[in-house]
Amino acid sequence: MKGPSLYCAEHRQGVTRRVRNFESSMQWGACGQFEQENFISIASRSRRLRIAGAKCVEREGRSAKDETTKMAPTKLDVAILGGGMVGSLLARQLSLDLPGKRITVFERKSEYTYNIGESMVEIASNYFIRRLKLSSYVYDRHTPKNGLRFFFDSENKDTPLHEMSEIGSTGLPYFPAFQIDRSRLEADLAEMNERAGIELHLATRVENLELGENGALHRFRAVSERGTEEYESRWVVDATGRHRMIARQKDLHIPETKLANASIWGWFEGVTDIDAVEPESFRARINYSARKLSTVHFLYRGYWIWFIPLKEGVTSVGVVCEKKHYDRKYCTKDGLLEFLRQHKAVASLLENAKPMEVQDFPQLAYGVKEFYNTNRWGLVGEASAFPDPYYSPGADFISLGNCFIGDLIVRDFKGEGEAQLFKRLNLYNDFMHFRVGAALQIYTDQYSVFGSYEANKLKWDFDIGCYYNLWVSAFLHDEHLDERELERQLAGKDAVLAALGNFARLFRSVDDHLTANGQYHRLNRGEFSNGQDCLGFAMGVTKKRSTKEVLKKTEEIFNVVHHRALDILEGASAPKAREMKSLSWFMAPKDLAQG
Repeated sequence: MKGPSLYCAEHRQGVTRRVRNFESSMQWGACGQFEQENFISIASRSRRLRIAGAKCVEREGRSAKDETTKMAPTKLDVAILGGGMVGSLLARQLSLDLPGKRITVFERKSEYTYNIGESMVEIASNYFIRRLKLSSYVYDRHTPKNGLRFFFDSENKDTPLHEMSEIGSTGLPYFPAFQIDRSRLEADLAEMNERAGIELHLATRVENLELGENGALHRFRAVSERGTEEYESRWVVDATGRHRMIARQKDLHIPETKLANASIWGWFEGVTDIDAVEPESFRARINYSARKLSTVHFLYRGYWIWFIPLKEGVTSVGVVCEKKHYDRKYCTKDGLLEFLRQHKAVASLLENAKPMEVQDFPQLAYGVKEFYNTNRWGLVGEASAFPDPYYSPGADFISLGNCFIGDLIVRDFKGEGEAQLFKRLNLYNDFMHFRVGAALQIYTDQYSVFGSYEANKLKWDFDIGCYYNLWVSAFLHDEHLDERELERQLAGKDAVLAALGNFARLFRSVDDHLTANGQYHRLNRGEFSNGQDCLGFAMGVTKKRSTKEVLKKTEEIFNVVHHRALDILEGASAPKAREMKSLSWFMAPKDLAQG
């Protein structure tokens, strides 16, 4: 379904929504710097961007279609199929790394609309700021994020918001993160890329893709209102999202059979400001920090509800659930509102809200057989694989994927030999499979854990601790592009996946124990935990650490969470003194609930 457009002159409550505030009109240059721009109306601006992909060209009295069918194929260095967030970010990255190369983006849509994938966390934000030089841009055009925030309800879903137990920060997190308005981002990136010399063809359908082998160029046709044009390209990157052009053509799709998750969501106007909720003690609990800037989760057994603030009074609201909770009757504006209003706290925020559009995915997770191919093509973003949105990892995977394919393309054009290039390509493939596998361990069979403050606090401390210690730290220091570091991590991947599986089973054991004893919701009212209280080490990851230091911190995180879980399972009234286990002990398959 098509979401609300930011590119049409859409009137809401008598106010025309614009992509720019032309009262003090500014636009972004190729490196994210401000440049003055003369007034351009929304209508002419929309028309100008559409023309880039849809105008008719006439030469010597012949139509574009007549001419292009007789012309030799246009040769490209890189063809990016898909001009949404993923493809546009990659185009910007390549324009910075390979100035002068002919990079062309082909996008089926004629306008940019709202889309999910609006919540970014630390890895993606670092990619935007450090790698793409978009620091000023994201702060000016989007919303700084006050971390992830979790609220817990009663079994009857009737706890007032201010009485709910909460996990969330009392101030902005250690590293910047953002809530992204996808329509705004994609439109702005289109303009930035045009100025950087990237060709953008909107309203253009790619057909007859023939992927070359053994060094042959890739061939395809681009069909738009201007006719049909033939292209050849050294590299092709699939950024078509769930359309997954190459994955379908090459039979690369892997259905996810263990993580059965679904989602229904929409964009709303008139959502109540969570920072205006009384009483005063509720606001004081977090030192008057802005809850509204968080990605807010309301957690229940088997599903969770998100609130993500965008600019100009729009809020993204949706539910992600185990598939057994998914029901098509909720996939309409009225249906989604009906479901959301069954939860007292959520209903209080939606009292005056109006849905603008509703969409759904009956299955979220899936995998892919390969991400990058030695015949010089690759898959990025949701054109490859997707696990689960609970911790907002989607943009992290985009960042990793774009870094990997971009690095391969740059090395190729700078003359790196095929043997070395393809060795690195295989490392990148293996590492992406490893990261997706690690993510699946975090979410698979964990939805029953989400709704208990007590069980979820254990899981959060473990997951966020590992995220900063293992993944954020490595990305900050570009270890994901270091061949030796990748080889080291991949050598231990089986042990890491075993440890993650052990802890996933431990969290389910805690869930089962609390449920069997009627204690699942016992701490879901009146408790508060600063979501950063387990991250005392976080600022240290900005400095390069030795492997020994990383492993020592991993062992500490494992032991702390394990001991707390055992205390719950044994019904201990106070923490017990327990033996510290070695890291290797955790990394062999076992039942951690047995001590």
